[in-house]
Amino acid sequence: MSIATRPDPRPPVPHLADNHDLIRVHGARENNLKDVSIEIPKRRLTVFTGVSGSGKSSLVFNTIAAESQRLINETYSAFVQGFMPTLARPEVDVLDGLTTVITVDQQRMGADPRSTVGTATDANAMLRILFSRLGQPHIGPPSAYAFNVPSVRASGAITVERGAKKTVKATFNRTGGMCPRCEGRGAVSDIDLTQLYDDSKSLNEGALTIPGYTAGGWNHRLYSESGLVDPDKPISKYTKKERHDFLYHEATRMKIAGINMTYEGLIPRIQKSILSKDTEAMQPHIRAFVDRAVTFATCPECEGTRLGEGARSSKIGQVSIADACAMEIRDLAEWIRTVEEPSVAPLLAALRQTLDSFVEIGLGYLSLDRPSGTLSGGEAQRVKMIRHLGSSLTDVTYVFDEPTSGLHPHDIQRMNSLLLRLRDKGNTVLVVEHKPEVIAIADHVVDLGPGAGTAGGTVCFEGTVEGLRSGGTITGRHLDDRAALKETVRTPTGTLRIRGATAHNLRDVDVDIPLGVLCVVTGVAGSGKSSLVHGSIPAGDGVVSVDQSAIRGSRRSNPATYTGLLDPIRKAFAKANGVKPALFSANSEGACPACNGAGVIYTDLAMMSGVATTCEDCEGKRFDASVLDHLLGGRDISEVLAMSVAEAEEFFGAGEARTPAAHRVLTRLADVGLGYLRLGQPLTTLSGGERQRLKLATHMAEKGGVYVLDEPTSGLHLADVEQLLGLLDRLVDSGKSVIVVEHHQAVMAHADWIIDLGPGAGHDGGRVVFEGTPADLVATRATLTGEHLAAYVAG
Repeated sequence: MSIATRPDPRPPVPHLADNHDLIRVHGARENNLKDVSIEIPKRRLTVFTGVSGSGKSSLVFNTIAAESQRLINETYSAFVQGFMPTLARPEVDVLDGLTTVITVDQQRMGADPRSTVGTATDANAMLRILFSRLGQPHIGPPSAYAFNVPSVRASGAITVERGAKKTVKATFNRTGGMCPRCEGRGAVSDIDLTQLYDDSKSLNEGALTIPGYTAGGWNHRLYSESGLVDPDKPISKYTKKERHDFLYHEATRMKIAGINMTYEGLIPRIQKSILSKDTEAMQPHIRAFVDRAVTFATCPECEGTRLGEGARSSKIGQVSIADACAMEIRDLAEWIRTVEEPSVAPLLAALRQTLDSFVEIGLGYLSLDRPSGTLSGGEAQRVKMIRHLGSSLTDVTYVFDEPTSGLHPHDIQRMNSLLLRLRDKGNTVLVVEHKPEVIAIADHVVDLGPGAGTAGGTVCFEGTVEGLRSGGTITGRHLDDRAALKETVRTPTGTLRIRGATAHNLRDVDVDIPLGVLCVVTGVAGSGKSSLVHGSIPAGDGVVSVDQSAIRGSRRSNPATYTGLLDPIRKAFAKANGVKPALFSANSEGACPACNGAGVIYTDLAMMSGVATTCEDCEGKRFDASVLDHLLGGRDISEVLAMSVAEAEEFFGAGEARTPAAHRVLTRLADVGLGYLRLGQPLTTLSGGERQRLKLATHMAEKGGVYVLDEPTSGLHLADVEQLLGLLDRLVDSGKSVIVVEHHQAVMAHADWIIDLGPGAGHDGGRVVFEGTPADLVATRATLTGEHLAAYVAG
């Protein structure tokens, strides 16, 4: 007889390993964080909210993500670490329960002309393998279809070692797909010689008009004292040989002005020294020269496909790899489904999955040959997401920086489902976001604030979305804000006529943009908004274009240097003290000699992380002690740079320190909502939204009559959108015409006129589907935008 065993009524003892279900942050002090301590649940979706500058990025990116990356780097050998960027430990007491962090940010992708959407993902590599197996005629291995691999043919004794066996080959061939004419760029550049020199003058009369080639400088002396050309003869009178030596001479070592130098013709020298560099990184006057002197045209040999004749001739069916890369990705995905070949079945399955991810994430309208430098911040972030969607990794932490940036309300739902899918695979998802639609799907919300800069840096709320609504914080109060439609709209003072616009996917668009009003151009992502506005309204005379590209600057750059505010401040200090203005520059004569005006001393510890320590001589003030003896209004220059914009506006507005030129710049900074920024705060610490508003404040001083803004609500808290609308109104009321590319319903509702593009993205878009007032758009609900705006206004 068997005795029945009773089930044990006690619950099983949880395994110790299951206790680690929280990321604990204790005593975070990075940037403006004030000893923040929070617990973040793992394997959940946590949204971080708060006004711009409240400390969201400092907590998520500069503390949690940075420490995870630093700890991972330390697992590599000292040799490998020597090749990696050195990361300092964030200012935090305890960080516990961290997992591997994958950061998906909005940094624009490289502007290299050979970097495309296809090369930035694995799609291009898989297509090349597919064509090397199935393409007819067969032209070679995958490299034969690569536009960034040149063909190489070498002859001579080449030794090939395989194990102990050595063979000597007389020739070596590698077949690449690069077009030899444009070197895989798809465009050829031509230099306008009239922009390089005035041929009616001689060199000694200052014929050269290139930046850095002024008479007397080394670049000028290289030609005038070379002996190859007559420096006193007008360039138009040069003989054929003199002209060749001046413009095209190959590099040759020779003695010029008693110094051994390399002489080469003007054109190859300019191509190496100026034209080979990224134009975005150039100083403004050099960029202006390049824009004048260089014309780019589609390569006549490859017709812009970047590929050599062989790669274009090899086809699967009727489609070459150039045709495949030029297709919209959703069309390419359909074509790949028609290719059936058992020998490459696993490759086809992987390629289909990658292309379907593009479509699913809302990027089906792109093509694989689209240069990655032309993608917006939001598009670049979603392209980076592609490689993570099919990933087998679980229990990692994904960190997103405003993933809905650049997304139409119609597309936000799709992004939300992707974030939830990553979470449901067992990952921790941390999202920095302002949009109520994303906050609504959070499992956990962390609200930082209450203000920005020094007024922020504390946790105002932790908990559920419902708790946030009733929590009384700024975010909670504004979560259900709705901007009402205007009762009356402004009357246009004129129109900007656009006729036959065909840039990218635009279909011969004719549209009249009203002037003297607030005009919003909207439509789903990829519908052609930026193509219409930036392609048809070139920045130039009377047009001020403020886009979202990053501000280039070192850690010495700050709002005071970027806006030109420091010049009147230095002059005011110099005048009050009877000394030179250069004394009040931390990059010039007034710099602390110990740290060269950096305020900190960077110590490179070779294989270990470098250390930044506050300079003991100047105590981080950046200036020599003698400079700080000079006062203006009772303050020294370091105290002025430590002021916020709001404090400085008051300081320079009246009294002994009254400086109208500085006060004007400070008023503009306060107008765009940057009153909390410190004048000496490094530009590298600013968020994307802060950078765009800093640019806007700088451009407001220009005499332009038309302002073109690209998604100015990017990075703006719900509470700040109201202030932005007030700023746009003030611009229009002062006689300006404001054209805004925007998806935010509050800006649409506040507009005087709306131009809606669509109806879809890519080849399904490129048409004007609505022109009129916001009230008419809501009444007709004829477009996707109209439906979402009507739902928004109804609340």
